[in-house]
Amino acid sequence: MTDHTPLNAERAAVIMTRMQDCHIVVIGDVMLDTFVDGSVDRISPEAPIPVLRHQNTRHMPGGASNVARNLAHLGAQVTLIGITGHDGPREMLIDCLAAEPAITPHLIADPTRPTTTKTRFTAKGHQLLRVDDENINPVSADSMTQMASAILSALDTANMVILSDYDKGVIQPNLITLLTNHPRRADFTILADPKQPDIRIYDGVDILTPNLSEFDYFCQYQNITIPQKRDTGASDINAVDHTAQELLGLTSIGAMITTMSADGILISQKNTPLFHSQSMARAVFDVSGAGDTVIAHFAATISAGANITEAAILANIAAGIVVGKSGTATVTPGEVLASIHQQQPHNMQSIIPLITEWKNNNERIVFTNGCFDCLHPGHIWLLQAARDKGDRLIVGLNSDASTKRLKGDNRPYQNEMSRASAIAAIPCVDAVILFEEDTPLNLITRLNPDILVKGGDYQADEIVGADHMKAIGGEIQIIALRDGYSTTRLNQQ
Repeated sequence: MTDHTPLNAERAAVIMTRMQDCHIVVIGDVMLDTFVDGSVDRISPEAPIPVLRHQNTRHMPGGASNVARNLAHLGAQVTLIGITGHDGPREMLIDCLAAEPAITPHLIADPTRPTTTKTRFTAKGHQLLRVDDENINPVSADSMTQMASAILSALDTANMVILSDYDKGVIQPNLITLLTNHPRRADFTILADPKQPDIRIYDGVDILTPNLSEFDYFCQYQNITIPQKRDTGASDINAVDHTAQELLGLTSIGAMITTMSADGILISQKNTPLFHSQSMARAVFDVSGAGDTVIAHFAATISAGANITEAAILANIAAGIVVGKSGTATVTPGEVLASIHQQQPHNMQSIIPLITEWKNNNERIVFTNGCFDCLHPGHIWLLQAARDKGDRLIVGLNSDASTKRLKGDNRPYQNEMSRASAIAAIPCVDAVILFEEDTPLNLITRLNPDILVKGGDYQADEIVGADHMKAIGGEIQIIALRDGYSTTRLNQQ
């Protein structure tokens, strides 16, 4: 079956809200991604190569640590376990991860090997050269023992394990055996992103997620004929699925999720019809780390209770968004939800009858406001906490013009319709209404909520609308923000 209909936005929002309660353990090859950006305007006189005029250098978590960062930006609590060297890149990676409070890293320092580092030299968004500093030999027994200790501790509360294998020596058969023999094995799903050519190494995991190149390596290793045609026709997808079924028959692995680049994502399960989610990329700018985004979204949605086809659709949407960004980027829940459905916000004429009905039912109405640009886990935390204060939640949303005046000329990143649609889909939100002014004072005085909620470190008398709330006998509640999330920071990474 090929998917042609987007996932219902309300169901997607339920899944993304549940991600906030997930604990996901990421085990594998952690890396430091370094981007050396500059401009090229001449060719070297020493050799026929471009001369890069250096402008700036950026460091980002890569490999397994980029998977962890993608998960953290979805709201999951993440334990990251891997091996680094005892060197400068290790310290840079630790510094990068320190900005992600949702990630608890356990990085074992092995002085016999370097921290895997990929350095990309780019000009105007185009890569000129990549230099890899790495050791691909199997990790030492001593380092594996230290890893095993960290893994056993983390599995006490995990509901998902991701093996992020870049074939740098970390993912070994004894590690997989450690997971599959764990007393809580029935309580967590194991998803493996493979790089090694022998599919039998991953025997015992629940879900395998190769791309087409890795799929072909499996076939070559097992002397299985590789499906040659890579077009999007149904017969080609069927051929890949048939071969996937043959590969799965060699192991106890339950499902194979093949990422097929422009052809989308294919789900193959034993004795089950295939499911194909077509590519949703609008424009491709940079594919760095796109696979990590797919794996993270797939794992997080499964952890949050999605079925395997729902997970494929959401992961595919995220992939279509992330390839339009620069570097090893991530995708926020708001970007995914806004891609699924556009929903009109309320106006004053439509919201007043709702408020009247709610008050006639003696329901307490909560109001909060903000720009909510690229809705992220910090926003979801605030909205859920605000709704817990009463029975109905109204969100006042700054219009595009209002947001631009408050945040600067480069904001908002998403237009008001996309922001309103994402917020409206969240289960705890009952109504969204736009306002054009710089503050929501006029909105508050017309809606007369029972409770006014603001996130941050405000004093009650500093909040816009405080005097009006006191005059009508209402309450003011201040909710501490969830650390580590801001729209600006998430969109600059």
